[in-house]
Amino acid sequence: QVQLVESGGGSAQAGESLTLSCAASGVDLSRNNVGWYRQAPGKAREEVAQLNPVTGRTNFAASVEGRVTISLDNAKNTAYLLIHSLESADTAMYTCAAICRTHTGYHCDDYYYRGQGTQVTVAS
Repeated sequence: QVQLVESGGGSAQAGESLTLSCAASGVDLSRNNVGWYRQAPGKAREEVAQLNPVTGRTNFAASVEGRVTISLDNAKNTAYLLIHSLESADTAMYTCAAICRTHTGYHCDDYYYRGQGTQVTVAS
């Protein structure tokens, strides 16, 4: 059974950094696409970043590019999302996802599994 558990969210001030974690069980993240999404109240879910650990390819949303790093700790089977220079627009529920369901070229469009999420609130 695949389980993804996010942590690391909370309240932060604009300009600060935050690292979100996605601990996985039942799936080897080192061999599967991993993605981070976010959804703010009243807004559609937005893909923030994704990583193909086999190819090393990454994708980032334009809204966060240059401020976000996605990485894996294979020993811990945990994915991370580091957000620098937080903005109030980063306030959202962040979820991770694993095992690509559909893809377009190298981009994973949908995943089989998603976590419950961790809330990030940024005060300006």
